[in-house]
Amino acid sequence: MGKTKIKTIDDSVKEEKKTKKSEKPSKVESVEKTIEQVRGDAEEGSRRLARTNVSEEDGRRDTAAAGPRTEADNKQAKQNKKSHGKKYQEKTQMVDQNQTYPLEEAIELAQQTSYTKFPGSLELHINTQFKNIKGTVSLPYTVGKQLTILAFGNHTKEAGADIVGTDETIDQIAKGKINFDAVVATPEWMPKLAKIAKVLGPRGLMPSPKNETVTENLTKAVSELRGGKTEYKTEANGQVIHLLIGKVNQPKEEVKANIKVLYNNIGRSKIKKITLSPTMGPGIKVNPASI
Repeated sequence: MGKTKIKTIDDSVKEEKKTKKSEKPSKVESVEKTIEQVRGDAEEGSRRLARTNVSEEDGRRDTAAAGPRTEADNKQAKQNKKSHGKKYQEKTQMVDQNQTYPLEEAIELAQQTSYTKFPGSLELHINTQFKNIKGTVSLPYTVGKQLTILAFGNHTKEAGADIVGTDETIDQIAKGKINFDAVVATPEWMPKLAKIAKVLGPRGLMPSPKNETVTENLTKAVSELRGGKTEYKTEANGQVIHLLIGKVNQPKEEVKANIKVLYNNIGRSKIKKITLSPTMGPGIKVNPASI
């Protein structure tokens, strides 16, 4: 009996080990699971950023694109108005806040009302009819500068990347010691990038399979980014899209072309209001019918 019992236990243990082995996820499933987890961390970072106050120098939340204000918003707006400097107040006088401007005139005003000491950016703020609107668009003109692209994977220099991603690079990103405009990565790097998901996510820089920045073909991804491909999406739990659309010193026709392409890509029926503003300066309401 004793021998028979021992044999039965051995068989059950072997069967249990066999079952556990069969239940072990494949490498592909593990990578997919990690990407989903990283995406969740990035979205959580975006939600946290949306709840924080925007810098006083960035006038985006003082524009019409921010939507209807609550009592707390009105109180904050009054405080912001008091804290804005003389230059901001002077530039605001150039804009009629009750008027919607034709696109060309709005671009001219946005360029004229910027008061940065360097060539600032032009930002488009689009109020949408719905939540959870997202997509990618290839703008015809690069936004005033050559992108600095960071890539994680093999042969990244050959792919055309400016910065080769390493474990040390991840530590530098976590400490805020490195600057770049876009990130691409091969799938096997995603578990490591999970460490900085809450840093990259709020800045819209977290690689994702949906916008093809998580890919085995880094050369194609880098080439498309160089060509003006960019991602847009509504704020977390909101109905506003914020996107860099040009530079203050960029030709007006180029900025106009970028706005038209983005507008048509999102779709007229999904758009409620449009505001254009320099990084430092007042918001200018744009008449959608002029686009």
